[in-house]
Amino acid sequence: MKLNDVIFLNNLPTLDLHGYDRETAVVAISDFIRDNIKLKNKFIVIVHGIGSGIIRKTTHDYLKTNRNVLEFKIHYFNEGSTVVALKFWQK
Repeated sequence: MKLNDVIFLNNLPTLDLHGYDRETAVVAISDFIRDNIKLKNKFIVIVHGIGSGIIRKTTHDYLKTNRNVLEFKIHYFNEGSTVVALKFWQK
């Protein structure tokens, strides 16, 4: 299943970053990704809001560098959230 095939976003684990500053948002995103890897969730949603775009840019910059992120994109119907596909390694 690919990121474009995800239909029911309301059922995915969601992190809301409203009210966070940049540093706290990065820590929260990192913890959220780690927790969802442990729970074997393939897709997650990060709500960053629209506003001035600072938290969105911070979110995307972090997702580009995280080795557990396969791909991400802005939600088609909601510019204030990003859908993320996570990688899994079999041991």
